[in-house]
Amino acid sequence: MTLPQATPTSPTFGAPISPRDSTPETPCRIDTLGGAMRDWIARLGTAWVEGEITEWNVRNVGTYAKLRDIDGDATISIRIWSSVRNRIPADLKRGDRVIACVKPEYWVKGGDLSFVVSSMRHVGLGDLLEKLERLRAQLRGEGLFDAARKRPLPFLPQRIGLITGQNSDAEKDVLRNAQLRWPSVAFEVRHAAVQGERVVAEVLAALADLDANPEVDVIIIARGGGDFQHLLGFSDERLLRAVAAASTPIVSAIGHENDRPLLDEVADLRASTPTDAAKRVVPDVAEQLALVRDARARLTGRVSQRLAHDAAQLEQLRSRPVLRDPERMLRERDAELEYALSRGRERLSQRLSTAKIETTALRGSLRALSPRHTLERGYAIVHLAGEAGGAIVRDPADAPEGTELVIALAQGSIAARATAPGPE
Repeated sequence: MTLPQATPTSPTFGAPISPRDSTPETPCRIDTLGGAMRDWIARLGTAWVEGEITEWNVRNVGTYAKLRDIDGDATISIRIWSSVRNRIPADLKRGDRVIACVKPEYWVKGGDLSFVVSSMRHVGLGDLLEKLERLRAQLRGEGLFDAARKRPLPFLPQRIGLITGQNSDAEKDVLRNAQLRWPSVAFEVRHAAVQGERVVAEVLAALADLDANPEVDVIIIARGGGDFQHLLGFSDERLLRAVAAASTPIVSAIGHENDRPLLDEVADLRASTPTDAAKRVVPDVAEQLALVRDARARLTGRVSQRLAHDAAQLEQLRSRPVLRDPERMLRERDAELEYALSRGRERLSQRLSTAKIETTALRGSLRALSPRHTLERGYAIVHLAGEAGGAIVRDPADAPEGTELVIALAQGSIAARATAPGPE
C-alpha cells in the first residue's frame, strides 16, 4: 500500500511574524529577526573585557580593530569612533594587551555584530582600579558622598574661583560661557597642573588659597577629560579630603564619563564638562531678565486686577443711599422723631382732657356724697362728747338725759346736753 505524498505548501507572507511565532508555513522576515536580535543585544549594556589587539585600522571616521582572548581563540570586532579617541592612549597598536569598556551592537542591514568602545587602557592598571575602588568604599562609608553634606551653590556668585591648566581649553570654555551668561561675573583663576605628578600638590595649594579668600563664593576645578591615567590625580585621597573640608562650595568639571574620578563624588556639584560648569554656576542674564519681566507683568496684572476690584467695590458703596446722601438718614430720623413727639403731645393732651372730665365728674359725685355738703344744706351731726369717742348719735336711746353732746354744723360745732325727750 502506497501512502499519499504530502504536497509541500508555499510560505505565506503577511503581517510581520515574531521570531518566536515563526513556522515553516509562516516564517518571519530577516529584518524582523535582526531587529529582535539588535534590541536584545542592546539590553546587555556595557562590559569591561581584557584581550590582545590583533587588528588595528585607523580611519577618518574611527578605528576598526579586533580583540582576542589572551589564553583562548575567542575574538570580537570593535569600533572606536573618532569622538572618543581622546579617551584612549595614543600609542595603542597591534599586539598590545588592553582593557576596554565595550557595548555590543548588532547591525541589522549587514548582519554584523560588533562592539563599540567607550574607553580603553593598557593592561597593568588593574591594581590602580582596585585601589580606587577600596578608597571609594572607604569614603562612601565615611559619608563623604552623601547628598546631605553637599552645599548648595549661591544663586549669583560675585566672584568665582577657577582651578585649571594654564591656557587650557577648559579655562577658555568656563570664562567665555560664564561671561556670555552674566557679563559682570568676576573670576579668581589659579593655574595648576592637571595631569602628572604635580597635580595633587598644585591643586591643593590653589584650593587652599581660594578657599581662604572670603570674596570667592564658589570654586570650579576644571579639566577637559582625558585618559584614565591622566585623571588619577583627581582621585587622590588628600585632594578629596581637602575638598570635603573646604568651606566654599566646589564644582568638579573634569569632563569624563566612563572613568569618573572620585572628585566628582565628593564635590558639591558634578558638571559633565567645563562648559556645563559655567552654565550651572552662573545664571543666564537673559533668562533672569525674562523671569523679572514675567514676574513684573504678573504683578502688574494682579495689582491692576485688585485695584479694579477695589474701585468697583468702592463705587458700589458710594452708590448706596447712605453714602450718596448722608443727611437723608438724619432727615428721616428727624421727621420720625417729630412725628413721634407730635403724636405724644396729642395723646397726652387727649389723656389730660379725659382725666380732667373724669376728675370733674368724680369731684361732683364726691361732693354729692360728702357729709359737708349735707351740712351745708342745714343738717347737723350729733356726736357724743367725752370718752365715748365722738360716736354719732342715731337714736335717742344712745344719749340719755344729761349726756354731753357735740353738734357739728357746716361752719363749726356747738356743745349741748341731752334732756328728757318730750312728748311726741
